[in-house]
Amino acid sequence: MSVQERSDNSTDESRKLEKRLNIVAYIVSVVVLALVVLMRRIKIDLGIDFSFLPPVHASLNAVAAVFLLLAYYFIRNKNVEAHRRSIYAAFVCSALFLVSYVLYHFTTAETRFGGEGSVRYAYFFLLITHVVLAAVILPFILLTFNRAYTGQYARHRKMARWVFPVWLYVAITGPICYLMLKPYY
Repeated sequence: MSVQERSDNSTDESRKLEKRLNIVAYIVSVVVLALVVLMRRIKIDLGIDFSFLPPVHASLNAVAAVFLLLAYYFIRNKNVEAHRRSIYAAFVCSALFLVSYVLYHFTTAETRFGGEGSVRYAYFFLLITHVVLAAVILPFILLTFNRAYTGQYARHRKMARWVFPVWLYVAITGPICYLMLKPYY
């Protein structure tokens, strides 16, 4: 078998793995979206006070943003291994945030923003764009990750160029929304 044939087979195997991982990404995205929709309608009493979680959410988002910036710095400096570790860390922070956020909202009544005037408009602009972009970007984050994981680096780079800034925006606006809402908890 020639080098070209081995390369083609490797690419075929990578694409097959990517397709399987993409199916998982779509399923995860649909489940998360369904949970987010349901958590506004369903409240579960576990007998535990989870009111300590909002600052944890904000911290996890802020740390994810730092790891994303580090990942960007490392890839710009061609340190692929440090980039990979930073992305994995951002993934872990975002996943922990998501689990914690869903748990909190299934068990705790919603806190209403009490600000008035222009700060109210700023808060709701940030909140709405944060929520909408978080919902939209999740499957794309997973698909971008899958492309890198399966060695589809050119396709990964092409997608990451627009996924990265949206993920970073979501990771930064989360803590900002928390800080704006904090006086009303």
